[in-house]
Amino acid sequence: MKIPAPANMWNIVLVLPSLVAVLQTTTAQKNGIDIYSLNVDSKISSRFAHTVITSRVVNKADAAQEATFQMELPKKAFITNFSMIIDGVTYPGNIKDKAAAQEQYRAAVGRGESAGLVKTTGRKTEQFEVSVSVAPAAKVTFELVYEELLKRHLGVYELLLKVRPQQLVKHLQMDIHIFEPQGISFLETESTFMTKELEDALTTSQNKTKAHIQFKPTLAQQQKSPDKQETLLDGNFIVRYDVNRSRSVGSIQIENGYFVHYFAPEDLPIMPKNVIFVIDKSSSMFGRKIQQTREALIKILKDLSPKDQFNIIVFSGEASQWKPSLVRASAENVKKATDYASRIQARGGTNINDAMLMAVKLLDRSNRAELLPEGSVSLIILLTDGDPTVGETNPKIIQKNVQKAINSQYSLFCLGFGFDVSYSFLEKLAMDNGGLARRIYEDSDSALQLQDFYQEVANPLLSTVAFEYPSNAVEAVTQDNFRLLFKGSEIVVAGKIRDEGPDVLSAKVRGQTHMQNITFQGEANVAQQEEEFRSPKYIFHNFMERLWAYLTIQQQLEQRVSASDAEIKTLEAKALNLSLKYNFVTPLTSMVVTKPEGQEQSQIAEKPVAEKPVEYDGGLQLAYMGSGPLAQIRDVGARLTWLQGAFDPPSFKVSIADTHRMVGQPGPPMHSFLAGSPYSDLQTDVRLLSHVTSAPSQPVLNGPTIQDQVTGPPQAIPIILPFPGLNSDPLCVDLPDLQGPMNLFSDPSQGTEVTGQYETEKDGFAWIEVTFKDPQLQVHATPERVVVTRNQKNSEYKWKETLFSVLPGLKMTMDNKGLLLFTGQNKVTIGLLSGDGPGKGLLLLLRDTHHFSSHVNGTLGQFYQDLGWESPVTADDNRGTLRVQGRAFPATRELKMDYQEGFPGTKISCWSVKL
Repeated sequence: MKIPAPANMWNIVLVLPSLVAVLQTTTAQKNGIDIYSLNVDSKISSRFAHTVITSRVVNKADAAQEATFQMELPKKAFITNFSMIIDGVTYPGNIKDKAAAQEQYRAAVGRGESAGLVKTTGRKTEQFEVSVSVAPAAKVTFELVYEELLKRHLGVYELLLKVRPQQLVKHLQMDIHIFEPQGISFLETESTFMTKELEDALTTSQNKTKAHIQFKPTLAQQQKSPDKQETLLDGNFIVRYDVNRSRSVGSIQIENGYFVHYFAPEDLPIMPKNVIFVIDKSSSMFGRKIQQTREALIKILKDLSPKDQFNIIVFSGEASQWKPSLVRASAENVKKATDYASRIQARGGTNINDAMLMAVKLLDRSNRAELLPEGSVSLIILLTDGDPTVGETNPKIIQKNVQKAINSQYSLFCLGFGFDVSYSFLEKLAMDNGGLARRIYEDSDSALQLQDFYQEVANPLLSTVAFEYPSNAVEAVTQDNFRLLFKGSEIVVAGKIRDEGPDVLSAKVRGQTHMQNITFQGEANVAQQEEEFRSPKYIFHNFMERLWAYLTIQQQLEQRVSASDAEIKTLEAKALNLSLKYNFVTPLTSMVVTKPEGQEQSQIAEKPVAEKPVEYDGGLQLAYMGSGPLAQIRDVGARLTWLQGAFDPPSFKVSIADTHRMVGQPGPPMHSFLAGSPYSDLQTDVRLLSHVTSAPSQPVLNGPTIQDQVTGPPQAIPIILPFPGLNSDPLCVDLPDLQGPMNLFSDPSQGTEVTGQYETEKDGFAWIEVTFKDPQLQVHATPERVVVTRNQKNSEYKWKETLFSVLPGLKMTMDNKGLLLFTGQNKVTIGLLSGDGPGKGLLLLLRDTHHFSSHVNGTLGQFYQDLGWESPVTADDNRGTLRVQGRAFPATRELKMDYQEGFPGTKISCWSVKL
């Protein structure tokens, strides 16, 4: 949201987000409101999740206090119920037509009451919040219920739960029950708050079709430390899983008179694609946006299949194409394309219309010349961060032009970078042309977001997919025709079983592969299916009818985007009726929350409209809210960067480099940062909200005995290789002179490979990549961040962010001191440690090296193959020669720095080998 400000006025806001959480926690404890019970119960029945959050509080103060119930829920979820029980009286939430609730809404606002209960808080979540006054010693029970259909994304279903009680809770319990008739193929959990103390509170049990995950920490386990009444629980708890599937018609499931059909066949060949990347390079893309776009585009180009064809169009005020026609994705062409992509610079206006028509003409020419392979899929991927400013600028005319040009021949996917672009414009542009739109959030992981989106559409399996059921067997069927099916996704169709329908429901799914038309056929026995869903005790019964209603409403709301005015009215009427019947809070309904007499009589809960979230990066932030063009200026003191080009209104964010001088010590006023610039006469206004600094600390990893503390870093940091039997001292390997990437170790039996690039000036590694074959996992770590790739999906983590991920056969953890560990039964433990201070590299730590197999190899792995002394050495010897696979390495017993016990490090005795 852009707030108008007087011309030539700066507002500089300094925020530390972690302080907010501390203040909220402190308030909750000081005002006497005690949460004595918090239960989260989520039942997933065949992908449909029904979640109930129950919170019980008591007022321990001598006076009435305000109790606040606050919960974050997924954006795709529909709230179905909220109630408060106060002094034995239940105050329910009533769902009404939004228009009918407007009078109550306006009245509440007129009384100065806060009427909006739900707001957008992040990329994936919305926050529900309601407050009520509680008398002394009185108890209140809050209950919130919401439902969602889990969508398969890159081969995974994901349930996200936010855990943030803000205080210690005597009885806290989370239960997630999963029932999947197809069978659960894998199950994993991830948490951003889990510690070793909390690990014992997490239990998982699983059989072929069911799973139960329980998290039940004691008060002691919740505490940050024994002397602090602060909770560790603040973050995400994520469950990921997939189901068994085969190359068949899919899974047809029936319960209580409704059916759902899941279709995601395995082992189909990938269809070749013709893809045109249309990239915005206007001035508003200057800086990090264009840099991240280049990074993502280069990675995407390298992922193209040799069977694919592609081209690149870049546009600002004018559009230009890289090649006159589509080219094969050969190694040579991809290399040329990545070179071209690396030179894309941002400047000028935004001409979306001409760029899109150029892309369509490229495909049309190839199509007429019969250069598009038979059975291939043609895609246009548009990336832009702003509205059109050059050429045709009317969004409706652009949409009509593009739809007329594409003429249902190709699929268009639109990516909106940031919040300065009209997302509704891009959404309609995409949906009118058989694609979809996605918002790319401005953040350090924007390049990964772009790559993830491409992975979703990179592997088309089927085109023109149609579902067929006997007309005498079903009715009220949801969408049953789809343009494309991509690998890792899933098509879901639901409907009603007719009362007098046959005993067996048959189904056909038709589609087109690269080589041929294909038909899948199958059937489901209605009585047997009904019985299967009747027996399990913990299943959310009658869920399939609600699943059908949920899916129908979602699809009707999506269809509004590309519908005519008359069609929109019909779609909204149908969606509204279903929303009211099944008690869903949707964009067409509102929940009126009533309260006891004497308090705010009603509040309104509505689906929020997506808006720009408040962004913090933990440091100092500037927000320019002025007017006029921006010139490029760089200032040493503040790393202040002006963006090139003209914006209306202009906006950007920068971080001040020297925060200690700016906040804690005397320094030049903000005006000095503008000295010499065209805006040196601008007024400035600095508001300091908070700033907290702490000395860096590092983790502890068990290692050799500490001998003495050392101040100051050594000249070179060795890699310490624990080696049982090599006297009492470990092996220290120095890598000062090696250049370029190297294979540190690879063990086929372990299914593990570690590569990296060591840089002497960094006293560590510039990057390290760890790859596991089972489970399939790749981790690319740099001193700035950790990128985890799992199931083709990328996740970014900052160093010292708490992480606890349990995968099949592997555990990945990171503590708040910067130690990333990979552990597993009968596996070598691998540790990555972030460097001590700016400019420092990564350290590699190893443990449990006796698990290395006889097949281990690599620069470091070789030392676990036939290692021995050329001649025996004694405890008094300081020199010797090691023999490794026939090679001789002079070894010297030296005192070296060991950082496995943290910084500033300790000296240990080890056998030093230089490579």
